[in-house]
Parts: sequence; C-alpha cells; structure tokens
Amino acid sequence: MTSQASTIFSLQAPKDVSLTDIEAELSQIWQSYGIAGEDGALPAATRATTFTLVVYEPEETQYLLAGLGLYKGPIDGILGPQTQAALREVQKTHGLTETGIATEETLAVLRQELSKRQSNGATVQNGSNGGSYAPDASSPRIADEIAIRNPCRIIALSPIGGEDVGVTAQVSAYCPIQKQSASALVCCEYITFTGTAAALERVGGMIQALLIGGLPKFLWWKATPDLNNGLFKRLSAVCNNVIVDSCYFNKSETDLLNLQQLVESDIPLADLNWRRLSGWQELTAEAYDPPQRRAALVEIDRVNIDYEKGNSVQALMFLGWLASRLEWHPVSYQKESGDYDITKIQFLAQNQRQIEAELAGVPVGDAGDIPGDLIALRLSSTNPEANCGTLICSETGGCMRMETQGGAQASGVFRQVTSLSEQKAEVLLSQQVQRWGHEALFEEGLALTAQMLKLGAKR
Repeated sequence: MTSQASTIFSLQAPKDVSLTDIEAELSQIWQSYGIAGEDGALPAATRATTFTLVVYEPEETQYLLAGLGLYKGPIDGILGPQTQAALREVQKTHGLTETGIATEETLAVLRQELSKRQSNGATVQNGSNGGSYAPDASSPRIADEIAIRNPCRIIALSPIGGEDVGVTAQVSAYCPIQKQSASALVCCEYITFTGTAAALERVGGMIQALLIGGLPKFLWWKATPDLNNGLFKRLSAVCNNVIVDSCYFNKSETDLLNLQQLVESDIPLADLNWRRLSGWQELTAEAYDPPQRRAALVEIDRVNIDYEKGNSVQALMFLGWLASRLEWHPVSYQKESGDYDITKIQFLAQNQRQIEAELAGVPVGDAGDIPGDLIALRLSSTNPEANCGTLICSETGGCMRMETQGGAQASGVFRQVTSLSEQKAEVLLSQQVQRWGHEALFEEGLALTAQMLKLGAKR
C-alpha cells in the first residue's frame, strides 16, 4: 500500500549563494517567509532543531538529469522516487536495463546527452553554468520521510567531474504540510555544495562549521567509505553515526572488509542494508524459541542461503550474524564460478562440530529494487534425529529451488518473510536518524563476516 505524499510548501527554492553567506541567507529565509491559510494567518514554522544530516553523493546523477530537464526535485544527493523514475525513463529510451539505479552505462548516456545539448548551445537547467532550475515542490522526495517527523538541516555534497573551478553553494527550505497539523510547519533546510572531490575537500572545515552545535550529526556516505579520503575522515570524526547502504556496493567482499576497518577505527557505523535483514533474523530466532528446538541448535551443521545474484552482501552479513550468535569459527572459504555464484564456508563450533555453509547467487528474471535480496534460507543437520530443520523464504516463491533439493523434507519449521516497505532507503533512513552510536549486534556480525572474507583473500 502506497502512502499519500504530503503537500510540500517551499519557503525557498534552491538559490545560489556565496560560501560565506550561507548562514545569513538561511536566517533571512526564516525572517521573511509567509504562507496564508484560509483565515489569512501565518502558521508557525519549526526550524532545523533536531539534527544535521550530511549526504555525500559519489556522482552527478541528479545534476545530469536536471540539466536535461528530466528531474525537478532538490539536488540533495538522495536516490528518491523521482530520481529513480527519471533514471528508468532514460534507461527505457536508450534500451538499457530498467533498474532505476545510476549505473555507469546510464551515466555515460546522460553525460553524452548533456554534452550534445551544450554543444548545440542549449541552456543547461541545473545551475552549473550560472542558471537555475525550479524544483517541483509537489513531488514526493526521500527527505520528506525525515522532514515530516524532524525539522532538520540537510547538507548535500555533490562531487562532479571536470575542471576544478571551486565550490558553488545553494540554500533552500521545504515544509511538508499535513492536514492534521496544517497550523504548523515542520521544515527542513537544505544546503548543497557542488564541486570536484578535491574542491569539496578544501572546504571541509566550512562544511563542518555548518553542523548544528549541540545536536546529533549524521553522515550518509553514498559511496564505499574510505579512511584515506580527507573529507570522509574529517566528517566521520565529528558525526554521531556514519550511515552507508551496502546493497549498492560494487565489490561486496572488499567493501565489507573496508566497513570492518572503519569499525576497528572506532567509527560508529550503521548500514541500511543490515536493517533489511531484521525480518530474516527475527524469524530465525523465533523458530528456535521452544525449549526443545533451542536445545537442538547445537545439531545444526548445514546452512544454505539463496540470494539474488549480483550482490552477496546480505547473504554474507546474515551468515556472519548467525555464526556470531552460535559461536562458530570460520576455517575455510571457497568460491566456485558458474551459472550460480557459489560460495562455500566451513566453520568449527565450540564442541568441534563441523558446519558447512553454502551461499548461492541465483539468477532471477525480475530482480527487486534491492540488489542481492535474500531469497531463501535453510538450516538443517546431518543427524536425522535432530529437530533443528528450518526453512525460511521470501513470499515470492523463493523456496522453490530448495524444495527441489529436498529442503521441505529436511525442515521441520517453515516460515515466509513478507516484503515490507521498510526495504526502501527513505523509510530506513528516517528510522536510523532516531538512534546513533555503536550497534553491538551489527559490529559483532560484521567482525565474523570479515574473518570469513580474510580466509578467502589468503587463497
């Protein structure tokens, strides 16, 4: 069920400002705004009073789309519904796979089209050449999920390619209007910095100064975090949480090892993709709640996990979580190529029992919105007397492959995971900013996953 987007009132459409005038311009917005209600009164507006969210967008997707007139939302570096729809339209027009994700192939097409338009003398609409664009304030945006609940400040960092000509800045302010609270506006301030990665790094001190003092600070780094990146290093040192979404990692194993390096550096890390595993974790734990089933946990020595081929992060993190809870120690890690991406991991339990796990990347014709989503999970035992068999699958018939392998007969408990709207980044992000600091279960599971991956790296 799709929720009805709230009406958006624009206090200030994106406005170009000098770097030194950002705070003054924002203050001016709040001093001069006005919106007339039915009775002519001005509703009260709440200014960014909860937290600051810094969003680092690793490429120029929204600028390219806006420059071609395909996108009229805010340049906030957030892959929301309007950005995804524009990307799908481009992909459909040019015969590309319609993923709604800014693949390198899609970006190449966008760059080519924008370059062609510029060479023909057409006006670029995204403001990069001194012009501006008018965002469609009525369109739903990912940040609305946050703004509806929290009047906050969002600082978007948009690194672009090309010549280093410094950093440009824009400020804007938007307020979702809800019928039940139309007498008050709860608003978000947007500050957008655009420039090459090197130029943005040079103004890192200014960006840090714009974080609201005394309130929580979040950094959503929409690329693989890198401790050697000066801007990341500066911002992560002062933020209460660094947020990533590993479903978009290009190199699953290497990037997970990078995350573990961040944890070891005492950076409070949160992964939106970890949140997507909660349903699978809850059903797994629930299957072993009865006393007789809990006693049979020590009999588990076979684990099979199917996931959508292309990104193994969810499967690896789930296995890391399971192994950390059951105190299994990884002893080998092997990969096999073929139609299915097969990874085999062996563990030793505390009682020296051997456990074999197999992860299978399954080709799917109709991939979901989240790359690498789990499809099915089976826990079983080579002991035919053990009462520990469990089969969990997605609601879209995900257990078919395991059932043909005898999964139904080997499993005493069957569960289905319902696909929820919480899969979407906008909902997960709005939940994540309600908490901060270190997450013990995530860090313990990630540490175990890293141990597995390091065994594979030694081969």
